[in-house]
Amino acid sequence: MKYVGAHVSASGGVSNAPRNAGEIGAKAFALFTKNQRQWRAHALAPEEIERFGVTCRELGFSAEKILPHDSYLINLGQPQQAPLEKSRAAFIDEMQRCQQLGLQMLNFHPGAHLQQISEAECLTRIAASINLALENSDGVTAVIENTAGQGRMVGYCFEHLAEIIRQVKDQSRVGVCLDTCHLFAAGYELREAEGYEKTIQSFDAIVGLGFLRGMHLNDAMKPLGSRVDRHAPLGDGFLGVEAFRLIMQDRRLEDIPLILETPQPQRWPEEIDLLYRLADEKK
Repeated sequence: MKYVGAHVSASGGVSNAPRNAGEIGAKAFALFTKNQRQWRAHALAPEEIERFGVTCRELGFSAEKILPHDSYLINLGQPQQAPLEKSRAAFIDEMQRCQQLGLQMLNFHPGAHLQQISEAECLTRIAASINLALENSDGVTAVIENTAGQGRMVGYCFEHLAEIIRQVKDQSRVGVCLDTCHLFAAGYELREAEGYEKTIQSFDAIVGLGFLRGMHLNDAMKPLGSRVDRHAPLGDGFLGVEAFRLIMQDRRLEDIPLILETPQPQRWPEEIDLLYRLADEKK
């Protein structure tokens, strides 16, 4: 079964996120557990944790279908030691917040080398950061998101993701989230059956579909291989609708959260409905 949703607002408290997801017809959702543009946040209040759990249960959102995202400030591959330690501490805090909320995953962008260290060194720092976070949390899987390769980011190719995972000590608690816009911008074809199948088979051969914990479904504002991370509403970008038909009809992608991060939230109910209609179409 496919579980489609969106990255919804948690404004006013994390317990509002599942309610916001329910209102758009979502069967899965993503959220920030704190302000994503600030380093520090108030601790989660016990009553807010309780409300979050109660609302999720009331609306049928199990932990496997919720994919929280960490702060955009965090760089687990940071070359300089002091900011690296700051990023690691923030990431551990995010993992522990997920643990408090009864969540099982934390999605994050891997990091950037800032042209100060090699890509290989950056990947090793990211893996070491994950190891540290896993040692300081329990029951939460670190879910690496592929990147578009914009700027100095690593994680734009499957080999990068595989190398990070290879260096993680507890591979039962590491996974991958594939973002369709990022894949396309990094040069992976998704628009027609042959290219799509080549991309999925390549991911399986290099990383392994067993590590796939979720996907972000976004059209792309820029063309194939642009290395530019700009999301577009479904069908309005260079990917087009066919890519999402292939995803929704792919039985290998069952039972994971499929999360919209498209730029017009008012269209999310329409986009969710579109995706489910694509899933039901005959091949």
